[in-house]
Amino acid sequence: MKAFNTFTGIIAPLDRSNVDTDAIIPKQYLKSIKRSGFGPNLFDDWRYLDQGDPVNDNIQRKINPDFILNQAPYDKSEILLARENFGCGSSREHAVWALDDFGFKVVLAPSFGDIFYSNSFKNGFLPIRLTEDEINTLFDSVDAIKGYKATVNLEEQLIETQDGKVFSFDIAAGLKDRLMQGLDDIGLTLAHADEIHAYEIKRSKITPWLFQGL
Repeated sequence: MKAFNTFTGIIAPLDRSNVDTDAIIPKQYLKSIKRSGFGPNLFDDWRYLDQGDPVNDNIQRKINPDFILNQAPYDKSEILLARENFGCGSSREHAVWALDDFGFKVVLAPSFGDIFYSNSFKNGFLPIRLTEDEINTLFDSVDAIKGYKATVNLEEQLIETQDGKVFSFDIAAGLKDRLMQGLDDIGLTLAHADEIHAYEIKRSKITPWLFQGL
């Protein structure tokens, strides 16, 4: 997993509340446990005007020109701006994979589905909670300036916009640390490899029968 670094990106506004994980990546596309290849079907029901076929690609599909991610420059956005309860619904980790595969690194919202929030940090993706007033301010700014950009600084826990607005955000120290070091659950475990090995040696002397045949 890549370490999360400070970056500047375009904010794409998704002015919807209660965006569930089936809207993020519909169930018919959950055909793989690989973390890549889901970006083309992110928000599938909103991005396309016809029914998708999970077996085939999207080359011949009818694009919805009114959907924000089908419009330049938002098709290159790295920051998603949403309303409350983003990522509610099922526990599918594919929702985070689809956002990441499209190119998003951060989603800003007043609140998130609990499992989506947890899955995000396990995949190097940053969900940031801001107040409703702060989210409203950002929606106004995005509406006023096309291609509105912001810089996300995880280390300082700050968002700085191109017109000088600054927003701070809270994040648990452990979640922040794993993002900045680029550690998924396996990486966190391997960080204690020496301690685990020392324990196994000690334990094998106390209960050697448990280690027979290993």
